[in-house]
Amino acid sequence: MTDTLTVHPLRSEIVSAEAFEAYGVVLTPMEDGTPFTAEEAVLDVSGGIPRFYLMHLDDKPAEFVRVTRHLETTQTLMAVGDVEWTIAVAAPGVEEPTLDDLRAFRIPPRTAITMRKGTWHAGPFFDDPSMDFVNLELDDTNVSDHHNHRLDDAYGVRVVIDGE
Repeated sequence: MTDTLTVHPLRSEIVSAEAFEAYGVVLTPMEDGTPFTAEEAVLDVSGGIPRFYLMHLDDKPAEFVRVTRHLETTQTLMAVGDVEWTIAVAAPGVEEPTLDDLRAFRIPPRTAITMRKGTWHAGPFFDDPSMDFVNLELDDTNVSDHHNHRLDDAYGVRVVIDGE
């Protein structure tokens, strides 16, 4: 019954490497043959069997009542196609994020993010009726490494992301 919850607005910003650093890294296209970078070094799927798949999502408007984290793996996401999308995050190391811990980022086309282990997140969110995403995590991430925090229960809110 999200209609009875107080709306908590969250302003989004275009992602940058500096702004996203506490949550992970931003990956943009680079020339073939470019040496290994520090940004790529954040990737860690050593805790199990890596799962690289195309994730299909329907109807994901930019609002949420729950954030999730994965403690055993990083997670890399990128939209398929030339479209922008949005994700909300809170830093790893926070046991139960507050509303002030949340930030929202708009991810431009041809850009991927790798979230650090333990980064709280909600999304991806988008305007189209459906979208596909490249997703790299572990094969059992959504079964055994899926930790949730309910913002509706903790604060009586649903978070609505505003674009700029």
